[in-house]
Amino acid sequence: MSVPKGHLEEPTVRLLQQSGIGVVGRDGRQLFCRTNDPELELVFVRAEDIPDFVAEGATELGITGYDLVCESGREGEVVELLDLRYGFTRMVIASPEGSGISSPSDYRPGLRVATEFPNLTRRYFSERGVKVEVVNLTGAAEIAPLIGVADLIVDVTSTGTTLRTHRLRIVDTILESTARLVANRKSLEEKGEKIEEIRTALRSATEAEGKKLILLNLPENRLEEVKRVLPGMAGPTVSRVEAKEPMLAVQAVVKESEVYRVVRELKKAGGRDILVLPIERVLP
Repeated sequence: MSVPKGHLEEPTVRLLQQSGIGVVGRDGRQLFCRTNDPELELVFVRAEDIPDFVAEGATELGITGYDLVCESGREGEVVELLDLRYGFTRMVIASPEGSGISSPSDYRPGLRVATEFPNLTRRYFSERGVKVEVVNLTGAAEIAPLIGVADLIVDVTSTGTTLRTHRLRIVDTILESTARLVANRKSLEEKGEKIEEIRTALRSATEAEGKKLILLNLPENRLEEVKRVLPGMAGPTVSRVEAKEPMLAVQAVVKESEVYRVVRELKKAGGRDILVLPIERVLP
C-alpha cells in the first residue's frame, strides 16, 4: 500500500497505528516499511504520485487526497473505498484585492491562471466557456499575481490565512478534498476479501475518532430519563448491578463535543460513578 509523505504523512501513520495495521520499524527515512500484517507492506511516496501508482498496479492500495486523484485524471481507473476524514482542504480560485474579479461572472478571456493543478484548472474554465492561459507552477502560487505572473491562482487552502496574507480573496471553490483510501480495480476483483479486511480496520479507527465511551451506575427508576440523555449509537447498553438497592450499569458512545453537556445531565438524572473513556476502534 502506498502512503503519502508530506502533510498527510503524520495523520496517516497515526491512523495506521490506531487501526492495528501498524507501522513497524520505520525511522522516518525509510521508503518501505512492514506492518503488523505479514501480507501488507507500506511504501512512502509523494501524495501526488499515488493515484498513478495505484492505477498502474504498482501498489494495490493507496492513501492520498481526493484533489490529487481528480487532478491525475485517474478517477475512472481507481476505486475509492473510504473517506478517511482528515486532511481537509478546498481547491479555490483566488484573485488579488482590487482586481475587479470577485465572482465567476467577472471572468474574461485571456486571463492568466497560475496553479499546481493544471488539469482541474483547464476543466473548470472549459466548463464555463472561458479561454484562459494556464501557468504551471510547482509551489507558492499565491505570489504569482504579486509579481505579475498571473491574474488569478488556483490553489488549495484549509483556513484561507495564506491567501489573506497575500491579499487574495476567494472567487469560487472547485472542490473540497479529504484523504481517501483508493484501490486498484483489478486488485479489488482478485483480492477483495483482503482489501475489505484492510478497509474495515481503517474504518474502525476513523469511526472512533471524536467519540468517547461513557459508563455510569444509575438507580433503576431513573432509566427512562437517562435514555433521553444517552441515545448512544444504537441506544445505551444496560445491565443490572448486584447492589442493595435496584441499580443499573449503563454505557453508551457519544461524540466528544457532547461529553460536557451529557455528563452534566447524567448527574442531574441521578447518574453516579461516571467514567469517560477513549475509544480506539469502532467495528459496526
